[in-house]
Amino acid sequence: MHHNFLFDLDQTLLDFHASEYKALGIVLSSNGLSFSDEIYQAFKEYNKSLWLELEKGNITRTELFIKRFQYVFSLCEGDSRALDPMKINDDFIRTMSVNGVLMDGALEFVRKLKENIPDAGIYIASNGATINAKGRIASTGLDKYIDYLFISEDLGVAKPDVSFFNICLDKIGEPGASCIMIGDSLSSDMLGAKNASMDSVWFMPSGDVERLMQEYDINYVASSFDELYLILEKWSAL
Repeated sequence: MHHNFLFDLDQTLLDFHASEYKALGIVLSSNGLSFSDEIYQAFKEYNKSLWLELEKGNITRTELFIKRFQYVFSLCEGDSRALDPMKINDDFIRTMSVNGVLMDGALEFVRKLKENIPDAGIYIASNGATINAKGRIASTGLDKYIDYLFISEDLGVAKPDVSFFNICLDKIGEPGASCIMIGDSLSSDMLGAKNASMDSVWFMPSGDVERLMQEYDINYVASSFDELYLILEKWSAL
């Protein structure tokens, strides 16, 4: 049986916010709209709230994409009346897909994991757009160490739905006991692992960590890639 590591992508291996900031600035400016740190922060907060609504099943992906750019248009100086929010969203995703930014130390960590852990299977388990995820992974060189990508857009279901993890397990062909989920999000990664009865590592934890570990049945927490490697090494030896 392999040791199967399921990694969230954004803010776990890739710096989503760095790519997002760059891409949003490029797309808005190229369409005659203003861009600033304040606009980005407002976009980021609203976008996060929309993804939480998607995880709860309250909105669709298409609604999310349209709403987030209708909102950002309202913040910008410039004439957005002729702009199609869905087209701008597509341009934004394409721009992000060629501007991947690694979390500091992520590539070395994944390489070490692949080389040193016997029978390591490394998978991406991410909510998001396929072209965005695949492009950013390829642009950073991370793709050389990934065995398979599980992206919610391809699967037709998103974390934390247990169906997402069932699809992962069917493809991997091994039981949940052989897998551990690593991610930064309580509402998708940790809750998803709990729903799937899968071990989990909460990466870069914050807040009332002890209470949240109990609430989400989290097995481990790690605040750095060095700490995460030691946890996964220990887990693999169990």
